[in-house]
Amino acid sequence: MRAQRAVAGVPPLYTLTLAEARAADLADIRAAAGNPEPVGSVEELTVDGPGGPLPLRVYRPETGGARLPVLLYLFGGGWTLGSPDTGDAICRRLTNAVGCLTVSVGYRLAPEHPFPAAVHDVIAAAEWIAAHAAELGGDAARLAVAGDSAGGNLAAALTLAARERGGPAIRHQLLVYPNTDHAADTPSVREHDDPLLFNRRSVAWYWGHYLADPADGANPLASPLRAPSPAGLPPATVITAEYDPLRDEGEAYAQALRAAGVPVELRRYDGMPHGFFAMAGVLDDGRDAQHYAADRLREALR
Repeated sequence: MRAQRAVAGVPPLYTLTLAEARAADLADIRAAAGNPEPVGSVEELTVDGPGGPLPLRVYRPETGGARLPVLLYLFGGGWTLGSPDTGDAICRRLTNAVGCLTVSVGYRLAPEHPFPAAVHDVIAAAEWIAAHAAELGGDAARLAVAGDSAGGNLAAALTLAARERGGPAIRHQLLVYPNTDHAADTPSVREHDDPLLFNRRSVAWYWGHYLADPADGANPLASPLRAPSPAGLPPATVITAEYDPLRDEGEAYAQALRAAGVPVELRRYDGMPHGFFAMAGVLDDGRDAQHYAADRLREALR
């Protein structure tokens, strides 16, 4: 993958304009995701959100009962790039492999809508889904949340917010190489500066867009690793990648959860870069990680 990028002369996203970066990110993800799997149906909805209309995309498997488990999936993109289209292939595979109703939310992006806009949107989406699950054909008692990268950050933030607000009840959290601390100065951040891969400058670029005030990074809803205690949060699956600046903070969050008594399974994929989970069309480990995630979710939502 790195060699292909070098030959193609692919510029780092952080050197592009926002419009260029958003288009390039989606094109790269679609090229590496593989052929989107067919599902039973895909429905586009719009619900009332804290900042206006909030788009939801609902995936249903071809077969299943009247009350399917529900997965809320949050796409990645550094809170700055992405849309439900970014996670489309992942949502389709998880819908089929887990046998669940999957809902992707089009949360607001930074810098137009900095923290905490995206957090407020995913909280609103989770509350709406829990209240209307039966209408969708889902079972609100079997609700999980998942996300990759910034989506993993938002998934973790959602579980913290739900704990404090008294709901909705979340059965499991799947966090794929999540950002967990805006001020992380870990070996993995310091080591990874390859301009052909997601690197520490990428991380700083995304945080710079997301936080209108750097002081906001101390808020646990921006940096879940800074929560006073993760006790009482849902059981978790955490996936990390060896060649990822976010590796250490994702693993530190898994360790913090475990130390607080939260059941956690952590799996690191050696030899993999950040973003590999979305590259199931070109990377065997991307496919394996999606199968592993589906197995964990299926067991949690049984």
